[in-house]
Amino acid sequence: MIVLYNIISLLLTGLYLLVIIYLIRGWTALKRSDTTGATFNTRVTILIAARDEEERIRYTIDDIIAQDYPRHLTEVIIVDDHSTDSTADIIRSYANQGIKLMQLTEDKPLNSYKKKAIAEAIALSSGELMVATDADCRMGKSWLSCIVGYYEAHQPVMISSPVTYFEERSLFERLQTLEFSYLIGIGAAFIGNGRASTCNGANLAYRKDVFYEVGGFKGIDDLASGDDELLLQKVAVNYPNRIGFLKNPDAVVYTHAKHTLQEFLQQRRRWASKSTRYKDKKVVALAVGIWLFNLSLLVNGLLSFYRLYFFELFLLQFLLKYLFEVAFLLPITTFFKRANLVSLLVILSPIHIIYFVYVGFMGNTRKYTWKGRTVR
Repeated sequence: MIVLYNIISLLLTGLYLLVIIYLIRGWTALKRSDTTGATFNTRVTILIAARDEEERIRYTIDDIIAQDYPRHLTEVIIVDDHSTDSTADIIRSYANQGIKLMQLTEDKPLNSYKKKAIAEAIALSSGELMVATDADCRMGKSWLSCIVGYYEAHQPVMISSPVTYFEERSLFERLQTLEFSYLIGIGAAFIGNGRASTCNGANLAYRKDVFYEVGGFKGIDDLASGDDELLLQKVAVNYPNRIGFLKNPDAVVYTHAKHTLQEFLQQRRRWASKSTRYKDKKVVALAVGIWLFNLSLLVNGLLSFYRLYFFELFLLQFLLKYLFEVAFLLPITTFFKRANLVSLLVILSPIHIIYFVYVGFMGNTRKYTWKGRTVR
Protein backbone atom coordinates (compact mmCIF):
# COMPACT_ATOMS: atom_id res chain seq x y z
CA MET A 1 0.00 0.00 0.00
CA ILE A 2 2.80 2.42 0.91
CA VAL A 3 4.61 1.64 -2.34
CA LEU A 4 1.47 2.40 -4.33
CA TYR A 5 0.98 5.65 -2.40
CA ASN A 6 4.58 6.66 -3.13
CA ILE A 7 4.12 5.99 -6.82
CA ILE A 8 0.94 8.11 -6.88
CA SER A 9 2.71 10.95 -5.04
CA LEU A 10 5.58 10.92 -7.53
CA LEU A 11 3.23 10.73 -10.51
CA LEU A 12 1.30 13.73 -9.21
CA THR A 13 4.60 15.58 -8.73
CA GLY A 14 5.61 14.75 -12.31
CA LEU A 15 2.26 15.96 -13.56
CA TYR A 16 2.66 19.28 -11.76
CA LEU A 17 6.17 19.80 -13.12
CA LEU A 18 4.95 19.08 -16.66
CA VAL A 19 2.20 21.68 -16.16
CA ILE A 20 4.78 24.28 -15.07
CA ILE A 21 6.91 23.49 -18.12
CA TYR A 22 3.82 23.91 -20.28
CA LEU A 23 3.12 27.28 -18.63
CA ILE A 24 6.69 28.48 -19.09
CA ARG A 25 6.45 27.56 -22.76
CA GLY A 26 3.16 29.45 -23.12
CA TRP A 27 4.41 32.63 -21.44
CA THR A 28 7.59 32.57 -23.57
CA ALA A 29 5.51 32.14 -26.73
CA LEU A 30 3.76 35.45 -26.07
CA LYS A 31 5.66 38.26 -27.71
CA ARG A 32 5.49 41.86 -26.55
CA SER A 33 3.02 43.69 -28.74
CA ASP A 34 4.21 47.01 -30.11
CA THR A 35 1.16 49.23 -30.66
CA THR A 36 3.00 52.49 -31.39
CA GLY A 37 2.03 54.26 -34.57
CA ALA A 38 -1.48 52.80 -34.70
CA THR A 39 -4.14 54.78 -36.55
CA PHE A 40 -7.22 54.48 -34.38
CA ASN A 41 -10.72 54.17 -35.84
CA THR A 42 -12.45 51.77 -33.44
CA ARG A 43 -15.40 52.95 -31.38
CA VAL A 44 -14.83 51.71 -27.82
CA THR A 45 -17.15 51.36 -24.83
CA ILE A 46 -15.56 51.10 -21.38
CA LEU A 47 -17.76 49.07 -19.03
CA ILE A 48 -17.67 49.25 -15.24
CA ALA A 49 -20.04 47.68 -12.74
CA ALA A 50 -19.77 49.44 -9.37
CA ARG A 51 -21.19 48.73 -5.94
CA ASP A 52 -20.21 50.73 -2.84
CA GLU A 53 -16.97 52.05 -4.34
CA GLU A 54 -17.03 55.62 -3.03
CA GLU A 55 -13.47 55.36 -1.70
CA ARG A 56 -11.76 54.62 -5.01
CA ILE A 57 -14.03 55.08 -7.99
CA ARG A 58 -13.04 58.72 -8.45
CA TYR A 59 -9.44 57.68 -9.13
CA THR A 60 -10.58 55.13 -11.70
CA ILE A 61 -12.73 57.69 -13.52
CA ASP A 62 -9.93 60.26 -13.50
CA ASP A 63 -7.56 57.70 -15.07
CA ILE A 64 -10.11 56.89 -17.76
CA ILE A 65 -10.68 60.56 -18.59
CA ALA A 66 -6.91 61.01 -18.87
CA GLN A 67 -6.55 58.32 -21.57
CA ASP A 68 -4.75 59.40 -24.74
CA TYR A 69 -7.19 57.48 -26.95
CA PRO A 70 -9.38 59.80 -29.11
CA ARG A 71 -12.27 61.05 -26.99
CA HIS A 72 -14.75 61.03 -29.88
CA LEU A 73 -14.22 57.25 -30.18
CA THR A 74 -14.62 56.58 -26.45
CA GLU A 75 -17.80 55.87 -24.52
CA VAL A 76 -17.80 55.22 -20.77
CA ILE A 77 -20.74 53.49 -19.09
CA ILE A 78 -20.67 52.88 -15.34
CA VAL A 79 -23.50 50.83 -13.84
CA ASP A 80 -24.29 51.46 -10.20
CA ASP A 81 -25.34 48.15 -8.67
CA HIS A 82 -27.64 49.23 -5.81
CA SER A 83 -24.89 51.08 -3.94
CA THR A 84 -25.66 52.11 -0.37
CA ASP A 85 -23.04 54.86 -0.31
CA SER A 86 -22.30 57.90 -2.50
CA THR A 87 -20.96 55.92 -5.48
CA ALA A 88 -23.78 57.01 -7.81
CA ASP A 89 -23.41 60.68 -6.83
CA ILE A 90 -19.69 60.57 -7.58
CA ILE A 91 -20.30 59.03 -11.01
CA ARG A 92 -23.05 61.56 -11.71
CA SER A 93 -20.66 64.43 -10.98
CA TYR A 94 -18.64 63.45 -14.08
CA ALA A 95 -21.60 63.68 -16.46
CA ASN A 96 -20.26 66.82 -18.12
CA GLN A 97 -17.06 64.91 -18.96
CA GLY A 98 -18.86 62.18 -20.87
CA ILE A 99 -19.26 59.60 -18.10
CA LYS A 100 -22.63 57.86 -18.39
CA LEU A 101 -24.36 56.54 -15.29
CA MET A 102 -26.78 53.61 -15.37
CA GLN A 103 -28.48 52.46 -12.20
CA LEU A 104 -29.47 48.84 -11.80
CA THR A 105 -33.06 48.69 -10.57
CA GLU A 106 -33.55 44.94 -10.33
CA ASP A 107 -36.24 44.36 -7.71
CA LYS A 108 -35.99 40.58 -7.47
CA PRO A 109 -33.03 38.71 -5.94
CA LEU A 110 -30.32 37.66 -8.40
CA ASN A 111 -27.23 35.58 -7.99
CA SER A 112 -25.33 37.49 -10.66
CA TYR A 113 -25.89 41.22 -10.29
CA LYS A 114 -22.57 42.04 -11.96
CA LYS A 115 -23.40 40.07 -15.10
CA LYS A 116 -26.81 41.77 -15.20
CA ALA A 117 -25.15 45.18 -14.91
CA ILE A 118 -22.64 44.45 -17.66
CA ALA A 119 -25.27 42.98 -19.99
CA GLU A 120 -27.53 46.02 -19.61
CA ALA A 121 -24.61 48.36 -20.28
CA ILE A 122 -23.65 46.43 -23.41
CA ALA A 123 -27.26 46.62 -24.64
CA LEU A 124 -27.10 50.44 -24.50
CA SER A 125 -23.52 50.77 -25.74
CA SER A 126 -22.50 52.23 -29.08
CA GLY A 127 -19.02 50.76 -29.25
CA GLU A 128 -17.67 47.98 -31.42
CA LEU A 129 -15.18 46.89 -28.78
CA MET A 130 -16.23 46.45 -25.15
CA VAL A 131 -13.45 47.07 -22.62
CA ALA A 132 -14.30 45.94 -19.10
CA THR A 133 -12.54 46.98 -15.92
CA ASP A 134 -13.43 47.37 -12.24
CA ALA A 135 -14.37 50.42 -10.21
CA ASP A 136 -11.31 50.20 -7.96
CA CYS A 137 -8.65 49.93 -10.68
CA ARG A 138 -5.92 52.27 -11.87
CA MET A 139 -4.30 52.45 -15.28
CA GLY A 140 -1.78 54.51 -17.23
CA LYS A 141 -2.80 57.04 -19.86
CA SER A 142 -1.92 54.69 -22.75
CA TRP A 143 -3.94 51.74 -21.41
CA LEU A 144 -6.85 52.08 -23.84
CA SER A 145 -4.79 53.01 -26.90
CA CYS A 146 -2.57 50.00 -26.22
CA ILE A 147 -5.57 47.64 -26.16
CA VAL A 148 -7.15 49.13 -29.28
CA GLY A 149 -3.81 49.22 -31.10
CA TYR A 150 -3.45 45.47 -30.47
CA TYR A 151 -7.04 44.90 -31.55
CA GLU A 152 -6.64 46.77 -34.82
CA ALA A 153 -3.28 45.15 -35.59
CA HIS A 154 -4.21 41.52 -34.86
CA GLN A 155 -8.03 41.44 -35.07
CA PRO A 156 -8.69 39.16 -32.07
CA VAL A 157 -12.29 38.81 -30.93
CA MET A 158 -11.28 38.90 -27.26
CA ILE A 159 -8.25 40.36 -25.48
CA SER A 160 -7.09 39.39 -22.01
CA SER A 161 -4.71 41.96 -20.55
CA PRO A 162 -2.48 41.95 -17.46
CA VAL A 163 -3.61 42.86 -13.95
CA THR A 164 -1.48 43.21 -10.84
CA TYR A 165 -1.69 44.47 -7.27
CA PHE A 166 0.11 47.58 -6.06
CA GLU A 167 0.45 49.86 -3.02
CA GLU A 168 0.81 46.90 -0.67
CA ARG A 169 0.91 47.79 3.00
CA SER A 170 2.01 44.50 4.56
CA LEU A 171 3.80 41.22 3.96
CA PHE A 172 0.40 39.54 3.63
CA GLU A 173 -0.51 41.83 0.72
CA ARG A 174 2.86 41.34 -1.00
CA LEU A 175 2.37 37.58 -0.78
CA GLN A 176 -0.99 38.06 -2.48
CA THR A 177 0.69 40.04 -5.26
CA LEU A 178 3.09 37.18 -5.90
CA GLU A 179 0.30 34.60 -5.88
CA PHE A 180 -1.86 36.79 -8.13
CA SER A 181 1.04 37.11 -10.59
CA TYR A 182 1.06 33.32 -10.75
CA LEU A 183 -2.66 33.28 -11.59
CA ILE A 184 -2.34 35.98 -14.27
CA GLY A 185 0.63 34.09 -15.68
CA ILE A 186 -1.42 30.89 -15.93
CA GLY A 187 -4.13 32.64 -17.95
CA ALA A 188 -1.56 34.28 -20.22
CA ALA A 189 0.39 31.04 -20.71
CA PHE A 190 -2.69 29.06 -21.69
CA ILE A 191 -3.47 31.69 -24.32
CA GLY A 192 0.16 31.58 -25.44
CA ASN A 193 -0.26 27.84 -25.93
CA GLY A 194 -3.42 28.40 -27.99
CA ARG A 195 -5.81 27.11 -25.34
CA ALA A 196 -7.57 30.06 -23.70
CA SER A 197 -8.95 29.08 -20.32
CA THR A 198 -8.70 31.84 -17.70
CA CYS A 199 -8.51 35.61 -17.57
CA ASN A 200 -9.37 38.50 -15.25
CA GLY A 201 -12.41 40.75 -15.68
CA ALA A 202 -10.54 43.81 -14.44
CA ASN A 203 -8.87 44.04 -17.85
CA LEU A 204 -10.83 42.25 -20.55
CA ALA A 205 -11.94 43.40 -24.01
CA TYR A 206 -14.23 41.71 -26.51
CA ARG A 207 -16.23 42.51 -29.60
CA LYS A 208 -19.84 43.39 -28.94
CA ASP A 209 -21.16 41.25 -31.78
CA VAL A 210 -19.24 38.22 -30.50
CA PHE A 211 -20.71 38.71 -27.02
CA TYR A 212 -24.18 38.35 -28.52
CA GLU A 213 -23.10 35.59 -30.91
CA VAL A 214 -22.15 33.31 -27.99
CA GLY A 215 -25.34 34.20 -26.10
CA GLY A 216 -23.76 36.66 -23.69
CA PHE A 217 -23.96 35.37 -20.12
CA LYS A 218 -26.77 32.93 -20.88
CA GLY A 219 -26.02 29.60 -19.24
CA ILE A 220 -23.59 31.09 -16.72
CA ASP A 221 -25.82 33.77 -15.23
CA ASP A 222 -26.78 31.65 -12.23
CA LEU A 223 -23.29 32.11 -10.77
CA ALA A 224 -22.30 35.35 -9.05
CA SER A 225 -18.82 35.18 -10.55
CA GLY A 226 -17.62 34.20 -14.01
CA ASP A 227 -18.28 37.34 -16.06
CA ASP A 228 -14.69 36.96 -17.25
CA GLU A 229 -13.30 33.44 -17.70
CA LEU A 230 -16.61 31.64 -18.20
CA LEU A 231 -17.39 34.15 -20.96
CA LEU A 232 -13.89 33.62 -22.36
CA GLN A 233 -14.48 29.87 -22.46
CA LYS A 234 -17.73 30.38 -24.37
CA VAL A 235 -15.91 32.57 -26.90
CA ALA A 236 -13.06 30.06 -27.15
CA VAL A 237 -15.48 27.40 -28.40
CA ASN A 238 -16.31 29.52 -31.47
CA TYR A 239 -12.99 31.31 -31.86
CA PRO A 240 -10.23 29.09 -30.39
CA ASN A 241 -7.43 30.90 -32.22
CA ARG A 242 -8.64 34.48 -31.97
CA ILE A 243 -8.20 35.22 -28.29
CA GLY A 244 -5.08 37.19 -27.43
CA PHE A 245 -3.11 38.17 -24.37
CA LEU A 246 -1.70 41.68 -24.51
CA LYS A 247 1.84 41.33 -23.16
CA ASN A 248 2.63 45.01 -22.93
CA PRO A 249 3.40 47.00 -19.73
CA ASP A 250 1.26 49.91 -20.98
CA ALA A 251 -1.80 47.61 -20.85
CA VAL A 252 -1.41 46.73 -17.15
CA VAL A 253 -4.30 47.52 -14.81
CA TYR A 254 -3.53 47.97 -11.11
CA THR A 255 -5.75 47.05 -8.20
CA HIS A 256 -5.37 46.26 -4.50
CA ALA A 257 -4.83 43.08 -2.53
CA LYS A 258 -7.24 42.15 0.23
CA HIS A 259 -6.39 43.61 3.63
CA THR A 260 -7.64 40.72 5.77
CA LEU A 261 -7.45 36.94 5.62
CA GLN A 262 -11.25 36.67 5.68
CA GLU A 263 -11.62 38.96 2.65
CA PHE A 264 -8.91 37.02 0.82
CA LEU A 265 -10.52 33.63 1.45
CA GLN A 266 -13.95 34.90 0.42
CA GLN A 267 -12.48 36.18 -2.85
CA ARG A 268 -10.63 32.96 -3.60
CA ARG A 269 -13.67 30.83 -2.79
CA ARG A 270 -15.66 32.99 -5.20
CA TRP A 271 -13.07 32.41 -7.91
CA ALA A 272 -12.93 28.67 -7.18
CA SER A 273 -16.72 28.38 -7.46
CA LYS A 274 -16.45 29.00 -11.22
CA SER A 275 -14.49 25.80 -11.78
CA THR A 276 -17.64 23.67 -11.55
CA ARG A 277 -18.86 25.27 -14.80
CA TYR A 278 -15.75 24.79 -16.91
CA LYS A 279 -16.71 23.14 -20.21
CA ASP A 280 -13.19 22.01 -21.11
CA LYS A 281 -12.95 18.71 -19.25
CA LYS A 282 -9.20 18.48 -19.87
CA VAL A 283 -8.68 21.73 -17.97
CA VAL A 284 -10.95 20.47 -15.17
CA ALA A 285 -8.99 17.22 -14.98
CA LEU A 286 -5.75 19.18 -14.89
CA ALA A 287 -7.02 21.38 -12.07
CA VAL A 288 -8.07 18.30 -10.10
CA GLY A 289 -4.64 16.79 -10.65
CA ILE A 290 -2.93 19.93 -9.33
CA TRP A 291 -5.27 19.93 -6.33
CA LEU A 292 -4.40 16.29 -5.63
CA PHE A 293 -0.69 17.13 -5.91
CA ASN A 294 -1.07 19.80 -3.26
CA LEU A 295 -3.13 17.41 -1.16
CA SER A 296 -0.35 14.83 -1.37
CA LEU A 297 2.15 17.47 -0.22
CA LEU A 298 -0.06 18.29 2.74
CA VAL A 299 -0.58 14.64 3.65
CA ASN A 300 3.12 13.84 3.34
CA GLY A 301 3.97 16.86 5.46
CA LEU A 302 1.63 15.63 8.19
CA LEU A 303 2.89 12.03 7.95
CA SER A 304 6.43 13.34 8.44
CA PHE A 305 5.68 13.41 12.17
CA TYR A 306 4.96 9.70 11.96
CA ARG A 307 7.83 8.48 9.78
CA LEU A 308 11.01 10.09 8.44
CA TYR A 309 10.49 8.59 4.99
CA PHE A 310 7.44 10.78 4.39
CA PHE A 311 9.46 13.85 5.30
CA GLU A 312 12.01 12.94 2.65
CA LEU A 313 9.22 12.49 0.10
CA PHE A 314 7.67 15.81 1.12
CA LEU A 315 11.04 17.54 0.87
CA LEU A 316 11.62 16.19 -2.64
CA GLN A 317 8.15 17.28 -3.80
CA PHE A 318 8.46 20.70 -2.20
CA LEU A 319 11.93 21.41 -3.57
CA LEU A 320 10.94 20.51 -7.12
CA LYS A 321 7.74 22.57 -6.84
CA TYR A 322 9.71 25.55 -5.53
CA LEU A 323 12.42 25.48 -8.21
CA PHE A 324 10.01 25.09 -11.11
CA GLU A 325 7.74 27.85 -9.77
CA VAL A 326 10.72 30.21 -9.49
CA ALA A 327 11.49 29.52 -13.16
CA PHE A 328 7.89 30.33 -14.08
CA LEU A 329 7.39 33.36 -11.84
CA LEU A 330 10.65 35.18 -12.47
CA PRO A 331 9.85 36.33 -16.04
CA ILE A 332 6.28 37.20 -15.05
CA THR A 333 7.27 39.33 -12.05
CA THR A 334 10.00 40.88 -14.18
CA PHE A 335 7.32 41.88 -16.69
CA PHE A 336 5.44 43.59 -13.84
CA LYS A 337 8.74 45.16 -12.66
CA ARG A 338 8.38 43.29 -9.36
CA ALA A 339 11.03 40.56 -9.68
CA ASN A 340 12.02 41.06 -6.04
CA LEU A 341 8.73 39.42 -5.01
CA VAL A 342 10.05 36.00 -6.05
CA SER A 343 12.18 36.01 -2.88
CA LEU A 344 8.91 35.62 -0.96
CA LEU A 345 8.11 32.31 -2.65
CA VAL A 346 9.88 30.39 0.11
CA ILE A 347 7.26 31.81 2.51
CA LEU A 348 4.32 31.57 0.13
CA SER A 349 4.83 27.99 -1.04
CA PRO A 350 4.04 26.14 2.23
CA ILE A 351 1.12 28.49 2.94
CA HIS A 352 -0.15 28.04 -0.61
CA ILE A 353 -0.32 24.27 -0.22
CA ILE A 354 -2.72 24.53 2.72
CA TYR A 355 -4.87 27.30 1.30
CA PHE A 356 -5.07 25.70 -2.17
CA VAL A 357 -6.46 22.49 -0.71
CA TYR A 358 -8.87 24.44 1.49
CA VAL A 359 -10.18 26.77 -1.22
CA GLY A 360 -10.47 24.00 -3.78
CA PHE A 361 -12.80 22.16 -1.43
CA MET A 362 -14.71 25.03 0.20
CA GLY A 363 -15.14 27.02 -3.02
CA ASN A 364 -17.40 24.29 -4.37
CA THR A 365 -19.32 23.40 -1.22
CA ARG A 366 -20.26 26.59 0.59
CA LYS A 367 -21.80 29.97 -0.04
CA TYR A 368 -19.66 33.07 0.29
CA THR A 369 -20.06 36.81 0.84
CA TRP A 370 -19.42 39.26 -2.01
CA LYS A 371 -20.20 42.97 -2.00
CA GLY A 372 -22.36 42.59 1.10
CA ARG A 373 -24.41 39.73 -0.38
CA THR A 374 -24.36 36.02 0.39
CA VAL A 375 -24.16 34.17 -2.91
CA ARG A 376 -23.01 30.88 -4.41
